[in-house]
Amino acid sequence: MGLSQNSTGLGMVFRALSHRNYRLFFGGQSISLIGTWLQLTAVSWLVFRLTDSSFLLGVVGFASRIPTFLLASFAGVLVDRWNRHRLLVATQVFSLIQALILAVLVLTGAIAIWHIMVLTLFLGVVNAFDVPVRQSFVVEMIERREDLGNAIALNSSMVNGARLVGPSVAGTLIATMGEGLCFLLNALSFVAVIAALLAMRITPKTEVGDKTPLWHGLKEGYRYAFGFFPIRSLLLLLALISFMGMPYTVLMPVFAGKILQGGPQTLGFLLGATGVGALAGALFLASRRSVLGLGRIIIVASILFGIGLIGFSFSRVFWLSAALMVVTGFGMMVQMTSTNTVLQTLVDEDKRGRVMSFYTMAFMGMVPFGSLFAGSLASVIGTPETTMIGAPYLRRASRPRRESSSAMGDLRTSRRGACAAGCP
Repeated sequence: MGLSQNSTGLGMVFRALSHRNYRLFFGGQSISLIGTWLQLTAVSWLVFRLTDSSFLLGVVGFASRIPTFLLASFAGVLVDRWNRHRLLVATQVFSLIQALILAVLVLTGAIAIWHIMVLTLFLGVVNAFDVPVRQSFVVEMIERREDLGNAIALNSSMVNGARLVGPSVAGTLIATMGEGLCFLLNALSFVAVIAALLAMRITPKTEVGDKTPLWHGLKEGYRYAFGFFPIRSLLLLLALISFMGMPYTVLMPVFAGKILQGGPQTLGFLLGATGVGALAGALFLASRRSVLGLGRIIIVASILFGIGLIGFSFSRVFWLSAALMVVTGFGMMVQMTSTNTVLQTLVDEDKRGRVMSFYTMAFMGMVPFGSLFAGSLASVIGTPETTMIGAPYLRRASRPRRESSSAMGDLRTSRRGACAAGCP
């Protein structure tokens, strides 16, 4: 009996791993993502160590995501036209090069804040292509479409399993050997995912010979995504959460160093606690049998995320802060992964790249503005107050979206308005 038919136990949770290509992807990415979290933690601590500035933490956060906001929608058009497998290999190679340059600069003692800004911008450009192509490529690794939602949830569990391990390991490595080793290990970790991608047996996808201007494809994607109420509502809610809620991550070094009186290990444990909650949220979604009911789950998770952030902003005790990060991580992951799953279920295949690029813009593209806003505000009114200000908006923002939950509650009905053919 295949994993997708096993309706109980681990077979239900991990049923997408019955697909060979997805197993390869899952294994390679599991290694690579640990390296990614090593680098993310090390970059944040390096900027804080070099500058002791919450404002510059916000600026670096802005630089890492602004290319996604500016380029992701155009990248989505190309993702729908080009071979996704080849494009994903290319983004991994460029990410490896960026991490290697960063490692060399830190290990040789030549690193300066402007180096971090330039390399962060470069990686942001790579990610503007990498995230939509990665999201769109999942469907090509899964032969049975009923396993698509499980694969998306397992992707999130993979990210957050790495979030659980990576920051804690990074905190120890930074405290004992410095940030340079984290960047070097991240560069090496990309070898695993590149090898996994090259080992896949993918049915060659004919590149769409669309000679129409890029702008026409982009306009068609916007009309498709924002002309259908459930998709529009999901994207707008996600964008608001990313702007008001997600910037707490760029201020974590300040919480760890100044408010909780800790060091890089405290930062690692706080980020790891977020990973525990996020991993629990991803596994919760992976255990679900279908996408029905995800509309209401998105609303509840948004409110839970806001409550966690409010509590965290008031806490001055490490164990309580860590516990609240678990709550925050759970709400954040369930909201974002559920949004991804509903979008992937609704979308037409020939528009998948563009819709997932809008998801990327809402998820990652709004974060730079939130990061810059949070970093600037924190330097004036303080870090806890800045974090607390954003959270109530998340709770209020979910209320207008409740009317869309009925439209998403029965996806069989919703899909009739979203696509005429080819939906999973």
